[in-house]
Amino acid sequence: MIIAVDAMGSDYAPQEIVLGAVQAAKEYHCEIVLVGDRDKLLAELERQGNWRQWGISIEHAGQVIEMHEHPSVAVRKKKDASVVVATRLVKEGRCAAVVSAGSTGAAVAAALFGLGRIKGVGRPAIATPIPNLNGTTILLDSGANIDSKPKHLLQNAIMGSIYAEYILGICQPKVGLLNIGEEDNKGNEQCIATLPLLKQLKTIRFIGNVEGRDIPKGTVDVVVCDGFVGNVVLKFGEGLASVILQLVKDSIRQSGWLAKLASLMILPALKKLKQKLDYAEYGGAPLLGVNGGFIICHGSSRAKAIKNAIRVACDFSKNRVVEHISENMMKEGMVSNDGE
Repeated sequence: MIIAVDAMGSDYAPQEIVLGAVQAAKEYHCEIVLVGDRDKLLAELERQGNWRQWGISIEHAGQVIEMHEHPSVAVRKKKDASVVVATRLVKEGRCAAVVSAGSTGAAVAAALFGLGRIKGVGRPAIATPIPNLNGTTILLDSGANIDSKPKHLLQNAIMGSIYAEYILGICQPKVGLLNIGEEDNKGNEQCIATLPLLKQLKTIRFIGNVEGRDIPKGTVDVVVCDGFVGNVVLKFGEGLASVILQLVKDSIRQSGWLAKLASLMILPALKKLKQKLDYAEYGGAPLLGVNGGFIICHGSSRAKAIKNAIRVACDFSKNRVVEHISENMMKEGMVSNDGE
């Protein structure tokens, strides 16, 4: 298994990217191609010791797509950008998947132009894992497409169900449509038009409308929405989790000595809670719907997140997620209707 890693596109590139790649190579025994400025990557790798024994190599890319650049324009103009070159390695069959912590827009554009779409998929979607009381809920789309049509939400439901089954190991995952109420007549025009179409799908276990509170409760395994709503939900959840942990710390700090002593007893539980809410534990989110594995990481990802994202990339490829999505698109009769 060979994974291409965009080593230049993140807030902490290339240091943290290289460190995460080295950790992944050691732990998961996969081969890794670091894509970026050769001299900078060599300098970072030399700090890690005898890195060649871990199956790591370098593919030079002399350009980087910055966060402020227009994604599709930059991808077309910068043919030697790290994310573009990494995607090309997958297209050529030299690597099984890409991991990138750069611009999300650039990653989506590079995947679309470089890999193309699976037949039957109009618009790819980012499938983000969110911790819940029982395990994990997959939210998609979480930012690839701001405006989606009902047929795109149907495709999201199929792809999300496949991912939950083959990567999370959930048998017949429950799929819900994110809405403002459970009743069939609730929601905007998009939701009202999508609901009856989802009920007709044969390859998923659709349970109807679900509300935002159902995500952390674990009522549903896969939540479907457009990228605008999904990204708001995701960012709100990240912020809320951070604030809750900080409020707990502040409350303990401001309490008396007895409360501080008692806090030592619950410290292990707090550490487990923090670990579960930490996005770095999940690594990255797959871009579902493109013809190849493409894992998108948080822009502020450090070594731990990159290491785990590489694990996700390996699992994605080993479990043939792309092939399973393609098969289910055929079963649902969507292959002849794969345009916008």
